[in-house]
Amino acid sequence: MQFLSSKSNPKIKQTARLVASSAERKACSVFVAEGVRLCLDAAKSGIAIVETFVTSSALEKYAADLTLLFDSSEAVYEISDYLAAAISDTQHPQGVFSVCRMPSESFSSFSEEGVYLALDRIQTPDNLGAISRTAEALGLNGLLVGGGCDPFHPKALRASMGAFFRLPLYRSEDLTQPLLHAQSDGLSLLASVPDETAIPLPSLSRKKGVICVVGNEGNGISTQILSICDQKVTIPMLGRAESLNAAAAAAIIMWELMRP
Repeated sequence: MQFLSSKSNPKIKQTARLVASSAERKACSVFVAEGVRLCLDAAKSGIAIVETFVTSSALEKYAADLTLLFDSSEAVYEISDYLAAAISDTQHPQGVFSVCRMPSESFSSFSEEGVYLALDRIQTPDNLGAISRTAEALGLNGLLVGGGCDPFHPKALRASMGAFFRLPLYRSEDLTQPLLHAQSDGLSLLASVPDETAIPLPSLSRKKGVICVVGNEGNGISTQILSICDQKVTIPMLGRAESLNAAAAAAIIMWELMRP
């Protein structure tokens, strides 16, 4: 195991760029998982791991957990705590980092009976990660991410608890064409809106596959996406709040759509 000590080492500099830049991750088709649990999740989920960096303290503390991770990595490097802090996205890094290849898009066609969620320009990584975690837990058939923040942003990955490694995922800067494709495959397109005139979710009659669109935190669903949706649905609310946090709204929507 080679020891890296310099902040100017090309591997360290590149890893820091991958942590900081969505454009760099996209250009290189790799991302950085940080923390023992997330890195192990990547290995157990069959994600290809290019290289792993680990501190001496992490080697001692997590020795039993690191064997699988090391066996799954093409290369392993020991780094100092100073370098760990330089590439970490957290205040108190565990000292374990894996540079992983992005999984390929998980689906290009839709199940006629499937339930999917489409996210139109979600901006907050924590929301995106939390939504993916709920989607996996409830058994959705897939998640469509249109624009907005990167699913492989460090904060989104942590909030997802590894769901992005396992949940069928489709990404596109614009959801219009994927949603039209879904319609042609026989799915119904729903738009989630804070509108009392829309169909209350508990009253929705669903007899076939469906994709429900959840919009941007500040501006909701784009006019273009709204125009192609078959129905508008809403979450009935009794309090004075006019809307819900995107992750909370998505969780309620997914629960209702997955009910027998």
